[in-house]
Amino acid sequence: MSINQNLNAMKPILSRLFAFILLLGSLSGCGYNSIQQNDEAVNKAWGDLESQLQRRADLVPNLVATVKGAANFEKETLTAVIEARAKATAVQLTPEMLSDPEAMNKFQSAQGSLSSSLSRLLVAVERYPELKANQNFRDLQNQLEGTENRISVARQRYNATVETFNFSIRQFPNSMTNSLLLKLKAKEYFKADAAAKAVPEVKF
Repeated sequence: MSINQNLNAMKPILSRLFAFILLLGSLSGCGYNSIQQNDEAVNKAWGDLESQLQRRADLVPNLVATVKGAANFEKETLTAVIEARAKATAVQLTPEMLSDPEAMNKFQSAQGSLSSSLSRLLVAVERYPELKANQNFRDLQNQLEGTENRISVARQRYNATVETFNFSIRQFPNSMTNSLLLKLKAKEYFKADAAAKAVPEVKF
């Protein structure tokens, strides 16, 4: 086979290779890669937030066990905390569900109920000097405070990544790339429960 024949045989392959390279370049220029990167950033931020929420849930059993040791402590308050924790840990939200407003509202409501019940418990403790003096309780309360702060930071970071992602799929020409190829929906923000925004300050 002559050189010319070899070149002619390779032309279709070279044409397809060239077209593929152009396609990759056009996808990059149209925001394909940045949308994917922003989507991954949202998933990571959500994982970090979930981790802090789980840490808080893990503290609750020890907190409840310590408080139970106080004579005549309000059973109703403890029951509310236990039930709120059970509900909060039962409602799961996967990264694939972050674009579902109903699922996000359900998750936020469950977490908000736990925040509110824990706040009521800490307020009730004020009436029990023996609990306020309990070193184990003080340690748990400090851990809980620190965790609540980390939850707040993680929520802010998650919402910041959601804002970036949502803008990236609406911005031209990314919007065309998304509508034609990815078809990703806007993510939902994680809002603090209205009842849990004003957490009572408890001084020991």
